[in-house]
This record gives sequence, structure tokens and C-alpha cells, in this order.
Amino acid sequence: MKKNVFITGASGNLGKAAVEKFLNEGYRVIATTSPGKTLGFTVAGDIETVEADLTNESAVSEVINTVIARHQTIDVALLLVGVFGAGGIKETDGALLKKMYSLNFETAYFSVRPIFVQMEKQGGGRIVLVGSRPSLHPTEGKDFLAYALSKSLLFKLAEFLNAEGAAKNIVTHIIVPSVIDTPANRKANPSAKFSDWVTPEEIAETMAFITSEKAKAVREPVVKIYGNS
Repeated sequence: MKKNVFITGASGNLGKAAVEKFLNEGYRVIATTSPGKTLGFTVAGDIETVEADLTNESAVSEVINTVIARHQTIDVALLLVGVFGAGGIKETDGALLKKMYSLNFETAYFSVRPIFVQMEKQGGGRIVLVGSRPSLHPTEGKDFLAYALSKSLLFKLAEFLNAEGAAKNIVTHIIVPSVIDTPANRKANPSAKFSDWVTPEEIAETMAFITSEKAKAVREPVVKIYGNS
């Protein structure tokens, strides 16, 4: 029976790599896009796109419940939506803090809550969240304060989800990339050694492994994907 993977942030660089990888692994992919937007790329395979405003809890629940009614299960959830933001304590006012909290934490929480409930009903599943290295290292995070704070909540969320899911065959991983090799990052850091960065494809490979049967014994929630940077 074909497994279903639900992917948020599917139109981004990491999302595209994840869509392609999981299609190649034989999954049915349910990919979210922002309302009125498309994926921005074409792929062959069993893929379905759904529009969802991930900042709206009721809208997210409605979309996920529709997906469940149509396909019965969500076996894997890759919750990849997130927004980067710079600024230290001087620049980080309440508005920026709320923006980062909404886009980096609430978008993940609003998706993971109904998905976790469904995985409990179906007897298990795998969830992947995306953390950030600045959240783990204060010397890096101090210059990206709102971003790092909002992402830091995802590490605690993964711990709580794993405590709740321990006896329910539900495992939540949080991946932590270093700099991802994307056109935008290359443009912003033209003098960097790009080969030290991690590619979206390498991250997608890692996500495919930790959500597969080959990794069924793995319970460590944090997976650092730093490359040489």
C-alpha cells in the first residue's frame, strides 16, 4: 500500500528536493502551497497540491482533515515552512518577534497538532520539523534573535511530541541544517566556499532515511546536517 507524505513549504528549495525525493521513494506526495500560488515546478509522479494558509489554525485543520478523509492516513509529515530574519536585541521589537513566532513556530504547530492526532489513530507515523543552528549556539543566535527564539521552540516541541508519542509509534525528528546551498544564499554570500554548505538534496536524503523503516529504531530527535560549515 502506498504511503502518504504531507509536505509544507513544498515550493521552496528544500521543499522541491523533498517532493522529488519522496516521489522517487514511491510515496504519494501531498504538497501545500500558499493560497493562490503554485509549486513553481513540475514533477512526474503521484502528487497532489493543496492550498493552505498555514498561519490560520482553522484553515490548516480543515485542509488536513480533507486530506485524511481522501487518503485515510498521513504516514510522514515534513513541516518545512519557515522564514529567516536578522536583528539583534536592539532591532528586535515585539512586531518582529510576533512575526517570527507566527511564521516559524505557529505554522509548524498548527500543522503538527491534527497530524499527530491522526497518527495516533492510525497507529504511528513520522514527523520532521526544521530547527536552526543559531537556536543552538548563542554566539550565532544573538544576531538573529527573533528567528533563533522562534526556532528554539521547535526543539522543545519535538521533545514533548516524542514524550507523548513514545508508546504510540510516533517519532518526531528535528533537522538542523547549517547554510543551505541555494541561489539566494549564494547571492547573499558570494565569497563563501559553497562546497562546505549542505544541499537541499542532501537534506532530503536524510529526511527520507529518518522517516523510513530502516530508521525505525532511531529515537534521537535532533539531526544536525552541517556539512563542513
